[in-house]
Amino acid sequence: MSIEFTTLLLFGSLFLIFATGLPIAFALGSVAMIYTLLLWGPKHLYIAATSAFGQSESLTLIAIPMFILMGYILQTSGVADNMFDCIHKWSGQIRGGLAMGTVVICTLFAACCGVSGAATVAMATIALPAMLKRGYDKHIAIGCVAAGGLLGLLIPPSVEMIIYGNVTGVSVGKMYWGGLIPGLILSSLYITYIGVRSALQPSLCPALLREEMPTWRERFISLRSLVPVIILIILILGGMYRGIFTPTEGSFVGAIGAVICAAIYRNLRWKVIKESLIKTLRISSMVMWIVITVSCFSNIYSALGAQELALKIASRMPGGGYGVIIIMQLSLIFLGMIMDDFAVILIFAPIYAPIVQLLGFDPLWFGILFMVNIQMAWLTPPYGFNLFYMRGAVPKGITMVDIYRSVIPFIGLQFICLVLVLRFPILATWLPNLLIRR
Repeated sequence: MSIEFTTLLLFGSLFLIFATGLPIAFALGSVAMIYTLLLWGPKHLYIAATSAFGQSESLTLIAIPMFILMGYILQTSGVADNMFDCIHKWSGQIRGGLAMGTVVICTLFAACCGVSGAATVAMATIALPAMLKRGYDKHIAIGCVAAGGLLGLLIPPSVEMIIYGNVTGVSVGKMYWGGLIPGLILSSLYITYIGVRSALQPSLCPALLREEMPTWRERFISLRSLVPVIILIILILGGMYRGIFTPTEGSFVGAIGAVICAAIYRNLRWKVIKESLIKTLRISSMVMWIVITVSCFSNIYSALGAQELALKIASRMPGGGYGVIIIMQLSLIFLGMIMDDFAVILIFAPIYAPIVQLLGFDPLWFGILFMVNIQMAWLTPPYGFNLFYMRGAVPKGITMVDIYRSVIPFIGLQFICLVLVLRFPILATWLPNLLIRR
């Protein structure tokens, strides 16, 4: 049986099982086991066992639950509420100020939270009702929250970058620094878009009324709420920059720092700890099951000749090496519409990354391109993960169609960022290379 026909059967079966609604980990594991038995027999099931054991022993993956715990402690302890109150006081008098401030909070939250869902849910329950109450257009309000919450995929510490580095061998530390500039560019694009739309159509994002304006004293007092978060960001990023600790060790520092922040805000209660631990357990378990089953799937597919097939296809692509890179990006955009982002990373990163290296491209640059694309996948209908986070957190009266419409301009901005990083690789490689030389 040819690898081409086997690929069609393998992925056709996988998508068919996805359509039944079976959880992705069970779908991937089932397909991997069934095809191993059909193609090689029960003696070769050791491939799945060794894959699972190898992934469970990975020290890099220890950082995932700790960064997730850090994010949920900051979310449930009211840190996001205090940050939004500060931004509200300083930017509310500007047209579009609350929406732009929400993006700023998401950027700060991303720098001290490894999971994007925490930022999305926090801002959807805090910032979105406040914007709608003040007459903001619902599509801009929803879009800035949905897109801003995803900045954590690019700005360190990102759980997705840990997984990508684990399966491709690219340094997680380099990935963190490589994603920082594209993440800030994307945040700036969001803010610029909101500012321009607000200037052209003032009715979409009205400013606060004069009687609602806070005093200067209230504004400066509100800045105190940002101090613990900024210190935590400096501690995590500064510690990795100085080489004091690795990203894995930094995850423990971040989790401890989040607990201290909650104590400073006087919100370190048993309810906060319990809720954060339960959410962390659920998300970490889901991630680890997907990591293990996708590892089995990708190893079996690689054993069938996946890389040889990909190289054969790449050699026939027009446009040379860059043509291959562009086709890969387009395929990732499509796959992100119908598959979970963890599955896309774990199945296709081990296939694409070696080809990119053989073509002579920087694997770090491609890794950041991959992450920008995964961020688009989280926002792209019909199955973007963040769309469902939003659906569960938005006020009554907002439909799924409203959410779909609201994210379209922000997907366009993400595509602009993707093109910028594709055209100018220095945006992804300059900062990591600078830090390595130092």
